[in-house]
Amino acid sequence: MSPAVVGGVLGLSCALGVLSLLAYAARIRRPRLESRLTPYLRDLPRVSASATRTPAPPGARGLWRALLGPTLDAAARRLESLLGGAASIRRRLSRAGSSMTVQEFRVEQVLWGCAGFAAGAAVSTLVSLRGGAQPLALLLFCGVCAVVGVLARDYHLGAVVRRREARMLVEFPTVADLLALSVAAGEGPTAALDRVTRVAGGELSRELARVLAESRTGAPVSQALDALALRTGLPVVARFAEGFSVAIERGTPLSDVLHAQAADVREASRRTLIETGARKEVLMMVPVVFLVLPVTVAFAFWPGVVGLRLMTP
Repeated sequence: MSPAVVGGVLGLSCALGVLSLLAYAARIRRPRLESRLTPYLRDLPRVSASATRTPAPPGARGLWRALLGPTLDAAARRLESLLGGAASIRRRLSRAGSSMTVQEFRVEQVLWGCAGFAAGAAVSTLVSLRGGAQPLALLLFCGVCAVVGVLARDYHLGAVVRRREARMLVEFPTVADLLALSVAAGEGPTAALDRVTRVAGGELSRELARVLAESRTGAPVSQALDALALRTGLPVVARFAEGFSVAIERGTPLSDVLHAQAADVREASRRTLIETGARKEVLMMVPVVFLVLPVTVAFAFWPGVVGLRLMTP
């Protein structure tokens, strides 16, 4: 078969695929018959606007999801069977404050792996065009890029968890002091939580708002606080949730405990900052030694060098 025939067959196949996608997109964007006739039927009982509203057409993302969804789900299940650790992923997603399921996270890992494979394929194509490259080595390189993409998504999740918990640790002293002031003013623990979540904003206040939402749906407040202590990765927040739960169940004093916990967190943050500065002391000297000191020496000696050149015959 000649190259022209092969090219014609490939072009025809690509054109048929594009036409199929366009026909599918036009079909799903077409309004339904009942949505077009309902405004003209005056004798029917009036219904709510949500019942007569035409469903929003899915965009390009929904179209690709409908086309590639089964394949991605199968690849995600295969990846889950290879890697495992669904319980760890579920816990880290909860710590990150994400509503994503483990299956959706695996799908994103597959997509990141495909992106890594595509990047490796692009680099391999450029290398092969220059000549002198082994196909097996390039294929192995593409596989390594795909694995790096899968692992990069997992690392990104861990980075999101660390950043969120760092923000919670920064917010904790202020939230604890506000709760202590509310309790000292005569409010109950639940009312104090409600007031603080309405005033404050941040990751820790969102977790406390989640505790209140669980309590309003029927769960005891102490049980919701115990769940917060279990899903958080910060010992300080877990100790705070456990102490708050004990105070609600037994009626123990809470204001002094919250003030003490806030002071402990501030002292720990100050100590961590000092330790970080001590560890980075040598690194902090790099700009001084290699940037500031050479410029100072140049400013000090350059006029003398110029003067000696002018004085010498």
